[in-house]
Amino acid sequence: MSDTHCPFCLIASGDSDTELIAESSNSVAFFDSYPISEGHTLLIPKKHEVNFFNLSEDERADIWDLVNTVQKILNDMLNPDGFNIGVNVLEAAGQTIMHAHVHIIPRFSGDIKDPRGGVRWVIPEKAPYWE
Repeated sequence: MSDTHCPFCLIASGDSDTELIAESSNSVAFFDSYPISEGHTLLIPKKHEVNFFNLSEDERADIWDLVNTVQKILNDMLNPDGFNIGVNVLEAAGQTIMHAHVHIIPRFSGDIKDPRGGVRWVIPEKAPYWE
């Protein structure tokens, strides 16, 4: 089931010019249009679902399998020094496209001054727990 107003549903259905990096039975992967770093990739279920946690166990497993595939592709393409993987679930967590998706963000030594804390920086005053 897709939502005709959802930009990710257009990509998942093939009704977009967006090039897929990888595809599985229930999910597709493509480069983010507003990347944080080179290779920043989004993985989405083919089925329209807003909340990642409302996906079936099989659908979530399918996306995580695709994360592994994409990580290998990005390693071969870019040879990054690390990765951030994230899921924003609903508006309070920063989700802006209301179609469940997973971010895989290649990271490179020196891309920021101090990478410690990684995803903890979503709430900056709580990130530097080591201070």
